[in-house]
Amino acid sequence: MIFRFVTVLVGAVSLVFVAGFLYIDRDLAEQINPADFECLSREDGEFSKKDLVVKSLYGIGLSYARHINETASNFDPKSDPPIFRKARLSLLNGGGRVAMPSITDLANTVESLEPGLNQKLQEQQIELSVLMDYEAELAFVLLDDITEDDLRDKNFSPRVGYFVANDLSARSIAILGEGQPNRYEYWGLSKSFQGFTPISTRVWIPSVANPNAIPCVTLLTNVNGEIRQRESTSNLIYRPVDMLRFIKRKYPSGDFSQGNVILTGTPGGVTLNTPRWKARMADILGLNRFQKLKTIQGSAMAKRFMKVGDEVTVSAEWLGGASVTIE
Repeated sequence: MIFRFVTVLVGAVSLVFVAGFLYIDRDLAEQINPADFECLSREDGEFSKKDLVVKSLYGIGLSYARHINETASNFDPKSDPPIFRKARLSLLNGGGRVAMPSITDLANTVESLEPGLNQKLQEQQIELSVLMDYEAELAFVLLDDITEDDLRDKNFSPRVGYFVANDLSARSIAILGEGQPNRYEYWGLSKSFQGFTPISTRVWIPSVANPNAIPCVTLLTNVNGEIRQRESTSNLIYRPVDMLRFIKRKYPSGDFSQGNVILTGTPGGVTLNTPRWKARMADILGLNRFQKLKTIQGSAMAKRFMKVGDEVTVSAEWLGGASVTIE
């Protein structure tokens, strides 16, 4: 009798455990679908004979389903995606050598955004590490000035040129933005170190401006000979014109003029990867940003972030690419 009771109890506990795990590991409520694109090929445009002149840099986050899932991020089709600014000094035309930020660089950067943060890190006994990551992205540059009236026009089609970028990131800074009201400013700072935006050398311009058309190419990231990212740009969730409207809502006083560059977001395959059940457990347990950073810095994942001497190439078929060596 007792044995039967124990068996039933163990079975019931096991069912509760399994049910609980399935619940916290559940998929997102909203299905994530790519935008309805018309695919452009090499013959549908030509490469510009002019050098790229960049006025300002904007980034769009979480714009591919796989990347949303691998970072255990939320998705609401009625809300705008993460948007941030990058420093122009991060541009590195054609690639080259990129310096790994020092501990002092990291400390000065976080302090510039949040005075007193270094003191808090010391109190938490946290020594920052860079956690340097890669992000292959399709990028575009505005070829004309754009007005608010243009963006209000549902049929507006901006004239843009496309190229390839690597949106290098110091993930430790981004993680420190967790739970902060200006979270995406931490993202922008994490991506604004010298040389953190290597780009391909040529800009490809479609022959006809079409708001629903983009070059459909496969983005690849190669780290020391290992393919880490591989996905078609046709899986983007948002069209370029949608991204421009998101940016205008986030930065209403921003100047949308010729030379503004937008990085459209990265597909899955980055180093920072969190199973959804772990992210939900962290929320249930109430882990703060410092505890999350400690966990990641001490995890096996930390060994996968880039190190000095690593060679990283991002490419997109005929659109080109850029290679860097971390030093």
